[in-house]
Amino acid sequence: MTGFAAVDVIIAKRDRRELTGEQIRWVIDAYTAGDVAEEQMSALLMAILLNGMTAAEIANWTTAMLHSGIRLDLTGVGRPTVDKHSTGGVGDKISLPLAPLVAACGAAVPQLSGRGLGHTGGTLDKMESIPGWRARLSPQEMTAQLAAVGAVICAASDDLAPADRKLYALRDVTGTVESIPMIAASIMSKKIAEGTESLVLDVKVGSGAFMKRAEHAAELARTMVELGAREGVRTTALLTDMSTPLGVAVGNAIEVAESVEVLAGGGPADVVELTLALAREMVALAGLDVDPADVLASGRAMDSWRAMVAAQGGDPDAPLPTPRFREIVVAQTTGVVSALDALAVGTAAWRLGAGRARREHDVQQAAGILCRAKPGDPIRVGQPLFELHTDTPELFQGALADLADAVTIASPGTVVRRSPLVMEIIRAV
Repeated sequence: MTGFAAVDVIIAKRDRRELTGEQIRWVIDAYTAGDVAEEQMSALLMAILLNGMTAAEIANWTTAMLHSGIRLDLTGVGRPTVDKHSTGGVGDKISLPLAPLVAACGAAVPQLSGRGLGHTGGTLDKMESIPGWRARLSPQEMTAQLAAVGAVICAASDDLAPADRKLYALRDVTGTVESIPMIAASIMSKKIAEGTESLVLDVKVGSGAFMKRAEHAAELARTMVELGAREGVRTTALLTDMSTPLGVAVGNAIEVAESVEVLAGGGPADVVELTLALAREMVALAGLDVDPADVLASGRAMDSWRAMVAAQGGDPDAPLPTPRFREIVVAQTTGVVSALDALAVGTAAWRLGAGRARREHDVQQAAGILCRAKPGDPIRVGQPLFELHTDTPELFQGALADLADAVTIASPGTVVRRSPLVMEIIRAV
């Protein structure tokens, strides 16, 4: 495709003109091939951030990124395919119990996942706490596992939406991550490319989420649902609360352990609630007449978990990593926990080694935080609020500073009313 110059595309968006489908396809292809300079794409991304995009532009941008690489064919797995994507949160281990649960309901779940960056954890980092487990599968291994087990959690192939990988790295260093059109196109190009027939989106809202305000989260959710519908992928989005960490565990190995508790019929009530809410939407989109709560209670989801872990070389019975050092933070006041700031907890866990500042950094599998008191819990002076885990004791100081104002304690007898965990459900019109 010829006849375009990068500077003309930049000027068009700078002057708030709508980019044509041809312009968008050209600039994505040329940038992926290295024919559009980084500084030129940086300027275009900033113009998009400041001036926005129309629905047609977002759709064309998504399609162009989708077609920059391969699109997986999952038609041979023998089950309806449905996936879930979360925009990321603190303690958000939901993919771990959810994928085997939905597989046990009769669907195939191709959960292509990523690694954590900053205060939000990555599913692959958590799974790599399991001895022997491997994240990298070929497309052939992935489809074979879906047919045999019904669930896979693995890294995306480098051939899947390569334009997005390059653009994401550039957005990260140019202050353009917050662009809703770019977020929507990034997520949906990868999810559509993986070949799933249906998709449920978990769009987080609150202090520990990327989207702090409900109206922005709803805009993102609607945009992604519309993109899925345009590409023939049945898509539903749930707006869910991320003002408080999910569950008790925030980290890697400790989140795996908590996920196994859920699969065994226990675990924190909020993790169970959200797992079942997402599972119900997924099985409905897949056309299955089954109640995930019954399947979870039956133990079949645990069987699927063990089979999924083993299929990727992991030992589901192996001990998980434990920290060399622990620190307990206790309450200085008696009363009722009225708030627990998810961002502060996520940042503290990151400082302890559970996350990374740059993509090339390693994480500590045993690092993290156990939240010993959640909103609504009565608390006494000296009672544990947090249990901090790390292999590097000098990291405690920074984490403790992050947690200094993380908990709000109201007077004894205060009734704490939390907002619903699932705030809104957005479906295709």
